[in-house]
Amino acid sequence: MSTNAQVLAVWQSALASLVQDDAVDLSVRQLVVLVTVYTNDAPSTVRGLSAALGLAKPVITRAVDTLEKHDLCRRQPDETDGRSVIIQRTVRGSVYVAAFGDVIRKSGLELERPS
Repeated sequence: MSTNAQVLAVWQSALASLVQDDAVDLSVRQLVVLVTVYTNDAPSTVRGLSAALGLAKPVITRAVDTLEKHDLCRRQPDETDGRSVIIQRTVRGSVYVAAFGDVIRKSGLELERPS
């Protein structure tokens, strides 16, 4: 079983790798919105992300604005509901999330190795 310090070390290692390379420097809110969009099976909307994350819609909208500016996601009108906008994945966003996931997995594997 992992201790808090060990789990935090995994996160520290993963986050440090993001800031050490040329990856986009995202806030925690932007990162959680991005990861949620990429890990949800169903299409994500601002309304759905707001409900799922317990954040106000304007907070989600600002996060999506930044993510879209960096081509990590894009907005697409929902053809079934004219009031909704679907947050779509992009190739660049997929690569970013996959790389972040790989770093977390690698850090976790290092944690599991016997000392």
